[in-house]
Amino acid sequence: MDSVLSQCLLFFFFLFSITLTTTTKLARAQLPGTWELVVENAGIASMHTAVTRFNTVVLLDRTNIGPSRKMLPKGHCRFDRNDAVLKRDCYAHSVVLDLQTNQIRPLMILTDTWCSSGQFLPDGTLLQTGGDLDGLRKIRKFEPCEPNGRCNWVELDDVELNDGRWYATNQILPDGSVIIVGGRAANTVEYYPPRKNGAVSFPFLADVEDSQMDNLYPYVHLLPNGHLFIFANNKAVLYDHETNEVVKNYPPLDGGPRNYPSAGSSAMLALDGDYSTAVIVVCGGAQYGAFIERSTDTPAHGSCGRIVATGLDPVWEMEDMAFGRIMGDMVMLPTGEVLIINGAQAGTQGFELGSNPCLYPLLYRPDQPVGLRFMTLTPGTVPRMYHSTANLLPDGRVLIAGSNPHVLYRFKAEFPTELRIEAFSPEYLSADRANIRPVIEGIPETVRYGDAFEVSLSVTLPVVGIVEVNLGSAPFATHSFSQGQRLVKLAVKSAVPDGDGRYKVGCTAPPNGMVAPPGYYMAFAVNQGVPSVAHWVQLVA
Repeated sequence: MDSVLSQCLLFFFFLFSITLTTTTKLARAQLPGTWELVVENAGIASMHTAVTRFNTVVLLDRTNIGPSRKMLPKGHCRFDRNDAVLKRDCYAHSVVLDLQTNQIRPLMILTDTWCSSGQFLPDGTLLQTGGDLDGLRKIRKFEPCEPNGRCNWVELDDVELNDGRWYATNQILPDGSVIIVGGRAANTVEYYPPRKNGAVSFPFLADVEDSQMDNLYPYVHLLPNGHLFIFANNKAVLYDHETNEVVKNYPPLDGGPRNYPSAGSSAMLALDGDYSTAVIVVCGGAQYGAFIERSTDTPAHGSCGRIVATGLDPVWEMEDMAFGRIMGDMVMLPTGEVLIINGAQAGTQGFELGSNPCLYPLLYRPDQPVGLRFMTLTPGTVPRMYHSTANLLPDGRVLIAGSNPHVLYRFKAEFPTELRIEAFSPEYLSADRANIRPVIEGIPETVRYGDAFEVSLSVTLPVVGIVEVNLGSAPFATHSFSQGQRLVKLAVKSAVPDGDGRYKVGCTAPPNGMVAPPGYYMAFAVNQGVPSVAHWVQLVA
């Protein structure tokens, strides 16, 4: 009898296991979005990532990390007698990816870029600042080129930062200059090109610093009124970068610290209409004390705060994600929705301090009511923990790179150094929407502020509503924040049929650099929530 009962129980559990496995696979299959492997071995684990106007991607690690898996060209070794790992370093610590061929080319970086910052200048050059050790005050530039070009990093010798900048944040300003905010032991701001007064004291950063810092990599957003929304730890101020004064203090955000080493992430929602309103969202983070205690299993929190930064007396509106998340990335999609991806569900930022990878991306839909804004998407299979990045690509995919929670490269670990590059395709790229995906046939390469211009496009099925034309910046992604990220929805007229499935859409460029700083943008046509492949447009004064 006991034997028969045991066999019945075993059979029951066998059926239950099969049912559970099938249900899990079915649930995953029914979730929106798809994943693909782009590059099996990039040679480096990207700590910092940026997409250029030539449809290439610059990936950058730190220099003093020992051997990577990509060699520099013969005769291009780096010599550093102070490097504790390699005095003669013939390995690449930066590469450029050609999105057309998925080929990788090594780049040479000389000084330490560990936890540095960056921003594209109006001419499309990537400005890269700070780091650790010999890179602490360094300013570098990467002037991108065609995929078959030989462009490389240039380290400036005629100018340097006033203060050392390790864990700082960069933001382009309306006049095309760049503000560099904070950094470890740097409670100041400074500018590139340098201003006469050099570094300027910014006491707010000192005021919000706690016993585990939590004021590093501050979230900096340029508002359409020209002021800066600067968030650190759990507080934010409105900063006038022309007078270097705080003009408003926002109420604290509940839920604990939100910046490094407890970082969640932050994004400014799409600017549209008359561009008078800017909304900031801050999501996730580690519990206070996890970094001090080196706790890898303290659950991350999943709360999000949303505030109208341009409001007269704004307050935080709170909501919860489906998962607690630390080290997530918030990526502005061409539609105005936000993808939240990467990270862990426990621990904190820092080497070996995260656990329970959060494999499920979320889609944040800002126009939905509270409680309905988050949609869970198809999970990935590769943990993307500390030092991972996410960047919007011109074709609407999101490039996922990096993850190295170790001091050096380690490939035999629970969460190994990750050299694979993946791409996540949101649901708008699914095959069943291909017949409403617009194709941009013509758009000006250069547009001046306030100009009226036309975009020519084609669509397989007839256009039945407004076709949006949206400008997306190319930010510098690092440490769960995309520096300089913004999406601007242009004022458009109804699409006018132009024969044979073609249409013309009248557009008006942003009015000034406060709404959209000068530079190169990905211009997307969006039809019924489905974006085109972007064309790069330079916005000038």
